[in-house]
Amino acid sequence: MIYVGKFSLFSNKLLFSFVLFNYFLTFAVCFQDNKTKRMTTLEFKPKLAQTLKNYSKKQFTTDLLAGVIVGIVALPLAIAFGIASGVTPEKGIITAIVAGLIVSVLGGSKVQIGGPTGAFIIIIYGIIQQYGFEGLTIATLMAGVFLIMFGVLHLGTIIKYIPYPIIVGFTSGIALTIFTTQIKDLFGLTMESVPSDFIEKWIAYIGSFPTIDPWSAAVGIGSVALIALWPKIARRSAAGKLPGSLIAIIVMTVVALLLKQYAGVTTIETIGDRFSISNVLPEAQMPVLSWETIKGLVSPAITIAILGAIESLLSATVADGVIGDRHSSNTELIAQGVANLASPLFGGIPATGAIARTMTNINNGGRTPVAGIIHAAVLLLIFLFLMPLAQYIPMACLAGVLVIVSYGMSGWRSFTSIMKNPKSDVIVLWVTFLLTVIFDLTVAIEVGLICACLLFMRRMAETTDVKVISDEINPAEEESDFQLGNLEHLTIPEGVEVYEINGPYFFGAGNKFEEIMGALGRGGRPKVRIIRMRKVPFVDSTGIHNLTNLCLMSQREGIQVVLSGVNEKVQAVLHRAKFDELVGSENICSHINIALDRAGQLAAK
Repeated sequence: MIYVGKFSLFSNKLLFSFVLFNYFLTFAVCFQDNKTKRMTTLEFKPKLAQTLKNYSKKQFTTDLLAGVIVGIVALPLAIAFGIASGVTPEKGIITAIVAGLIVSVLGGSKVQIGGPTGAFIIIIYGIIQQYGFEGLTIATLMAGVFLIMFGVLHLGTIIKYIPYPIIVGFTSGIALTIFTTQIKDLFGLTMESVPSDFIEKWIAYIGSFPTIDPWSAAVGIGSVALIALWPKIARRSAAGKLPGSLIAIIVMTVVALLLKQYAGVTTIETIGDRFSISNVLPEAQMPVLSWETIKGLVSPAITIAILGAIESLLSATVADGVIGDRHSSNTELIAQGVANLASPLFGGIPATGAIARTMTNINNGGRTPVAGIIHAAVLLLIFLFLMPLAQYIPMACLAGVLVIVSYGMSGWRSFTSIMKNPKSDVIVLWVTFLLTVIFDLTVAIEVGLICACLLFMRRMAETTDVKVISDEINPAEEESDFQLGNLEHLTIPEGVEVYEINGPYFFGAGNKFEEIMGALGRGGRPKVRIIRMRKVPFVDSTGIHNLTNLCLMSQREGIQVVLSGVNEKVQAVLHRAKFDELVGSENICSHINIALDRAGQLAAK
């Protein structure tokens, strides 16, 4: 957690991260189909190997064009994301080169473009402020390990089911936070320091607004206007394929140089005024690891991993819908993990799949990972030969670029549409949004996921109900069971009670079952209780515990329990728990006819 002092409830970061990860694995196990997806089988099939089998010269031409354009698009974004994250601009480009290359070579999507994204800005900045750049390096390495674990454990499909309100909530919160961090540079405010707290930051901005620099403000607002209007201006020209952010940087850099040279304007701050630019490729370095630092960075590392997994798989899913392909989610997670292991070793920052750059790749003809490799090569050439020119870019112009990025991330239409949804979704949305803005992204994702898990358990528990059948079983309600036998005159023998569980019998519904069974059993004491489980898809340890308690309680009262309609998967779980030894294997029946015959024999005795 970054601002631990503000939120003492989350002071134990390691414990809270463990709880979150435990919830995550619990739901993964609940939804994992053991027959179709074996947890022991490694799913790693990079798309590059598949696409190169039938690769053609024509496809290379389109990939080459797409890769060059995406590389140009990625350049200003990588610089802006690097600076906004609190690192030097070249580290953003190095991240785009290293991560972009690895994601394309090892990834599970044909068109995914990897690199730094706006979603990481806030979490990166917070880690650097508390742990320094070396702490960020360690956290990124740990996030890479977590991502590889997600892929190896086949959690790719599970991550894609994270509730939409959480994604919209923290994405909108990130957008507002990014916008807030750019106000100083956008208007050229004179401030000794900018507070980290959201509310304090705006109070400081208001107090410093009289120090606004009109030239910087003109450059910043002009950049925003140019980027926003560029698609309409260049719609019918060949320049229309160039990104508005690159055009704004070129135009505003030239304007700033002309103003300085011929008008004597020296108040427009540039990248060179704040950073020393280097185009030397760094050597790989391993940070010094300590157990105390690792413990302190577990929570931010899990946040980076989950955020990177969500964004990369969301980007890959959107791309699939456009090109008509299907990505391998677990392969993609492993590739993202390797990219986040390699990037910090060369001085980079966390990376993931970038939706905007991926769509740019698709729209310009990219259909294989070769385009992503070319994009990384283009960035490398720019880094080696043109990087010193970045020192002349105005900071106000980069702030304008990030203002447009934050607007695109805000998703205000999605935010307002969710407000019309059930109250539980609205609560999760606002909790995630407010925690992202007021505290930090680590708290927001952890609490948001916990809220979503609790609401999910509540909804699942509500779908599970228990009913009592007193006299006769209605054949119209039996569905497939009716085909297995004539149930028209199937009556319940005297001294027998029949209960039916409808829905999953897991920890969210276990206590509810005990309460309902207790209430239903107050009318009298039967000789045999039949528990119908034909509509129970799975059972967990809590369900077994409750069934065991029911059997022990019934045995003390002289009542025999008979199970009916237990499917193979549930029966295997009961066998492993030795439940059949408690109730008797002969009292676990596959069909209601058999269960009623068995209950009649026991009642007669």
